[in-house]
Amino acid sequence: MKTPAGLASLSRLTLVALFSSGLASSPPAAAQEAVSVEVVPSALSLEVGEETTLEVRVLDANGNVLEAQVLFFPSFADGRVGSARQSIDVDRVTGRVRAVKGGEFLISAIVATARNLRGEAMVSVAYPPLDRIAVTPSGGSTYVGVATRHRATLLDEADDERDGEIRWSTSDEEVATIDRFGILTAHGTGQVELRAEADGIAEVVRYEVRENPAARMTVSASQELARTGDVVRFAAAVEDATGGAVGDLPLTWTVTADPSIEATADIPPAEIDEQGRFVAYFPGVYTVVASVPGRTSWGAATLESSSLVSRASIEVHPRHVSQEVTYVGQGQVTNERTSDLWVWEGVDGRDYAITGTHAAAGAVYFWDVTDPASPAMTDSIVVDARTTNDVKVSEDGEVCVISREGASNRRNGIVILDCGDPRDVTQISVFDDELTGGVHNLFVYQDHVYAVNNGRRFDVINIEDPTNPHRVGRFELDTPGHSIHDIWIVDGVAYTSNWGDGVVLIDVGGGERGGSPSNPVEIARFRDIGGRTHAAFPYRSPTGRFYVFMGDEAGRPGFDGQDGERTPQFMSGYIHVIDMTDPGNPEEVARYEIPEAGSHNMWIEDDKLYAAFYNGGLRVLDISGELKGNLGEQGREIARYKAFDPDGVVANAPFTWGPQVHKGNLFFAEYFSGLWAVKLEPRQELVP
Repeated sequence: MKTPAGLASLSRLTLVALFSSGLASSPPAAAQEAVSVEVVPSALSLEVGEETTLEVRVLDANGNVLEAQVLFFPSFADGRVGSARQSIDVDRVTGRVRAVKGGEFLISAIVATARNLRGEAMVSVAYPPLDRIAVTPSGGSTYVGVATRHRATLLDEADDERDGEIRWSTSDEEVATIDRFGILTAHGTGQVELRAEADGIAEVVRYEVRENPAARMTVSASQELARTGDVVRFAAAVEDATGGAVGDLPLTWTVTADPSIEATADIPPAEIDEQGRFVAYFPGVYTVVASVPGRTSWGAATLESSSLVSRASIEVHPRHVSQEVTYVGQGQVTNERTSDLWVWEGVDGRDYAITGTHAAAGAVYFWDVTDPASPAMTDSIVVDARTTNDVKVSEDGEVCVISREGASNRRNGIVILDCGDPRDVTQISVFDDELTGGVHNLFVYQDHVYAVNNGRRFDVINIEDPTNPHRVGRFELDTPGHSIHDIWIVDGVAYTSNWGDGVVLIDVGGGERGGSPSNPVEIARFRDIGGRTHAAFPYRSPTGRFYVFMGDEAGRPGFDGQDGERTPQFMSGYIHVIDMTDPGNPEEVARYEIPEAGSHNMWIEDDKLYAAFYNGGLRVLDISGELKGNLGEQGREIARYKAFDPDGVVANAPFTWGPQVHKGNLFFAEYFSGLWAVKLEPRQELVP
């Protein structure tokens, strides 16, 4: 095992890395004598927009101040689950605190010692005065008989949403009435004002109610044959008395189900949305109903039956996509925890893999996987770090780049290696300028390294000459408390995973927005429902739809997969599927969830999603066709595999970190047991 010149001995590396899902960077530790952390002030009050800087003293048993690097993390003082970063903006390294929204917050100052010493400061931010009520929809025209749901948001002067009871009323109840849920029902023609009031402020929305022109309506389906999980589009054609099309009437879609015996009560057997997109979870007979005020039209959908009906009949069978995963081989690592992996074809035509280590001693391992049944370690190298979380190789197979966290000199950054000969890997250079807070993830693309810098931004480092790396660009969000965890690049577009800010698409040379490595240009962004975006992967479906799969992750520092108190809130999260075919109007359309585990990294290839779900193992999912609803309940799961190793760091404890498909084999990193290779066997067809 090689040790670069000047590397501190392992006995001097006293750092203990914090688990990546909670703390993206692993800071250097204080001296072993540290016993307490004091934050000054320990309590303070701020106004929205006001800022201050916290001071920290790390003390030994005698009250002496020790030198130590401290990282700062905010949370809600009431223990509420969720990210507080959008409400209280805290610089992790400097301790600068800026109040963004009102509330009570707890700032933790953490030193990564064996006991994770921490100090705390309570921050109270006064709520600004209430400013307005935002009501949607915002008015216009409607028709007699139409019922429209309105939503009201109470906002203060900082644009923060506030709780409060909204009282609804209308100016003329003969024209329209509204209930306490904001549902406006039109009864007669004329003009009417809708009024929303709360705590002395009000908002007025005006409508003109017209006669309902609907006279006839028919329903049709987009296809006659389908499987569970297939999206079937229902359409309704509405006409007036003269046969003219009526296109602006709101429709209500409902499903009456008569599912087959396989259906249970844990989920609905089918669903349909307001756009008429229908998906069935179980075989059976479903009646789709389209309604407009005073009119109803019926369409029958026959599932797993040859019966036909006159208006809209489809036959849906079980999906039947199951395949077997068989064990191929293992590159066993049992003395330290394994982080990420990368598999590539070397310049000699053989296949190789590299694996990093987590909360260990800065090692990375190189493997010959040409015969995946017998992965053979070809070389290893140790860098000054506790965690080498991410490992990537250039397209030509010549250069490897690894991330560093927890360096003894606190400079971290990235290490660039010559891996043209994976049997004799050598260090080329180190780049740590302004990357001292730690690099957790990175991506290598067209002679540039895109490095996630201290969880705040990504920096672009040119490595055309790997002996002389230099920064050429950077990208950082402008939202309060913003952060970034991961970056993935396809066809010149970077997909960044930004925790509470969701996923952001950035042109770095291929997004037709004039972007380049030195001038990254934002294309679009989307905040998911969960608000903990940890990883993202793009997928252009043969259907013409463009999806981004967003994996969210909720965990707590130190969770190792064997915590007897584990609950879904400690290691949970699922994969959100975002339709970004129109980047200006992204829509969350589907999800993939494993109830017993949280999502981590993923890979997509040939209409299949390969997803690592920690203690839930490796999952393979059929993502062919249009996607909608809960994919895990539609018979789309192709296979699952859990890697049990009795000699692992924790024995027989599957904890899958990240997958990658390479030349027909599926490789994945196991946190407790190293590099694994499996094979997804062809589906066995039944012989009549």
